[in-house]
Amino acid sequence: MTASKTARRSPTNDADNPRRTLLRDIIASLRYQADLGLLGISPSPTQSAPAGAGTKTADKLVQTFRDFLVPPPPLPDNADNRPSTGRGERSPHDCSSLAELQELLNGCQHCALGAKRQNLVFGGGDPNARLLFIGDSPGHDEDLRGEPFVGKAGGLLDRMIKAMTLSREEVYIANIVKCRPPGDRDPQESEGESCAPFLARQIALIGPEVIVTLGGYASCTLLNDSTPITRQRGNWRAYNGIPVMPTFHPAYLLRKPSAKGDAWRDLQAVMRRLGLV
Repeated sequence: MTASKTARRSPTNDADNPRRTLLRDIIASLRYQADLGLLGISPSPTQSAPAGAGTKTADKLVQTFRDFLVPPPPLPDNADNRPSTGRGERSPHDCSSLAELQELLNGCQHCALGAKRQNLVFGGGDPNARLLFIGDSPGHDEDLRGEPFVGKAGGLLDRMIKAMTLSREEVYIANIVKCRPPGDRDPQESEGESCAPFLARQIALIGPEVIVTLGGYASCTLLNDSTPITRQRGNWRAYNGIPVMPTFHPAYLLRKPSAKGDAWRDLQAVMRRLGLV
């Protein structure tokens, strides 16, 4: 891909808008990858992907992260005197620390989950962790305490981390969605999209060497791949250049203990990647 593949703009405008230039280059890259069928579309072996599926995926990726990459328009001179919109005037991209990002999210009402939560579940652990675990969404116990993975599934995750010769304090744990969905259902697509720019900035600020996605929803969402977790797990993937190991969610392992062996093999691969064995 070269700049000639994108629409022409004046050099002055490009220099003044580096993030707009970045977005334009990303769009061109996604279009190019879509044309080659390289966007991770995984049709079943007996069914071909529909025409234009790659292009639609490119459109979705661009739309999801548009607010993260493109700054909002300038505020009017009297902006400080206006009532709050509830969405805030800052972008996740403006946050230079996890504390700032969490503060930005504290009053979040970007989707309906914000009105029903008891507590925002931002994430926790070492802000400079080499290893980042990402689950799907908070449950009942997490919503009450405002911390990720504190219920029975959290207890199992703690034991999994300990088996890796690490502790919860040495890793970082987060979720795709930061508020509890009603009835602990899977997050809806719009809810995941609302959290996507915040999650992207959270990952960038932590800068992990490896990400472990826990369960199908987290793996499919982060990797933009609808392949079932039973086929994704155990295979190295990548998110923005960061190695990703999809594996089973601890809640699933509590329901199906026979899958713990597969999950342990996935974690052993992570340990080898991090030089822990």
